[in-house]
Amino acid sequence: MGWFGKKEKEERTASDRAVQGKGDIHEGQSAHPQNQPAGDDTLSGRAAEAAAPKGEEADSSEKHSGKKGFFTRLKRGLAKTRNVLNTDIEDLFTGKRKVDEVLLEELEELLITSDIGVQTSMNLIERISKQSADISEAGQLISILKSEILSLLGDTCLTETSLQATPRVVMVIGVNGVGKTTTIGKLAAKAAADGEKVLIAAADTFRAAAVEQLSVWAERAGADLVRHRDGADPAAVAFDGVEAGMARGVDLVLVDTAGRLQTKTNLMAELKKIKRSIETKMPGAPHEILLVLDATTGQNAVSQASLFNEALEISALALTKLDGTAKGGIVISICSSLNIPLKFIGVGEGIEDLQMFDAREFVDALF
Repeated sequence: MGWFGKKEKEERTASDRAVQGKGDIHEGQSAHPQNQPAGDDTLSGRAAEAAAPKGEEADSSEKHSGKKGFFTRLKRGLAKTRNVLNTDIEDLFTGKRKVDEVLLEELEELLITSDIGVQTSMNLIERISKQSADISEAGQLISILKSEILSLLGDTCLTETSLQATPRVVMVIGVNGVGKTTTIGKLAAKAAADGEKVLIAAADTFRAAAVEQLSVWAERAGADLVRHRDGADPAAVAFDGVEAGMARGVDLVLVDTAGRLQTKTNLMAELKKIKRSIETKMPGAPHEILLVLDATTGQNAVSQASLFNEALEISALALTKLDGTAKGGIVISICSSLNIPLKFIGVGEGIEDLQMFDAREFVDALF
């Protein structure tokens, strides 16, 4: 929190700034990028870069470089899972073993260990067993396994949610600690860098740190921020946020919500109230309900998604912290178990570490 000291200079370049002076952002007040936190250069100049005109060639090169860079980070993030899968699959063929029932049982156990899930692992083994006559080495098994996993992911996780309304209202939910508030900040910064006008509604009124964190992200991204006093009615904040977004002609409204345990009925009821409040102000909104999940929680993430979906009809998922787990197979489990598109995956703290989910890229990085 050393970001909030006094400003030493008024005129600095975007890359040299540190957030050293943040005035209070009151209800409905805009928060624009005046400073940047020291020691964190991941967002420096993003909004300014987006506003600056670029040639098609430079823009294409930048996008290609970013895509390649994320794949590298994705591979690094999935290293623990990849080491388990590749090494153990190769070990299965030690001594020139044939693909028989025993080997398939060992492979099934390996897949479950990677948190791909019991039912999904069984389905994969059933598919692979039909091709066992064509498998004589680890490389062939891995190739077939990649193909079958990609097929599973393509059934649901390649679907994109289309948001045509103006403003587009996205309600972001999730349990405490999954990285929900940070994800909102990254989405706001990305949208702002793409030239969109963004507003964040700080409806997590029960955790003061969440509002302060959002105010910093809003400041850095050049987004507006709507906030009430601590402990205010979250539904009222959401309502005012959508109202402000409509009045100011913003492109995207991101509504933060307090972390909710999916097993607590009264807390889930509060989320339903927020949803109704948004819809009251703007019929048809929220246009997307984005559930943020933590990859390190494994199969519990699937349980969370199922229960949240029953209560609110989730339209998209964001999976964070893939870089901190050896159970990257949870992506496969989520996609095969839930009929909900996986829209974003995160493999680090930087803004560039949150990207749209690409099934083929994920499978390539996984192996």
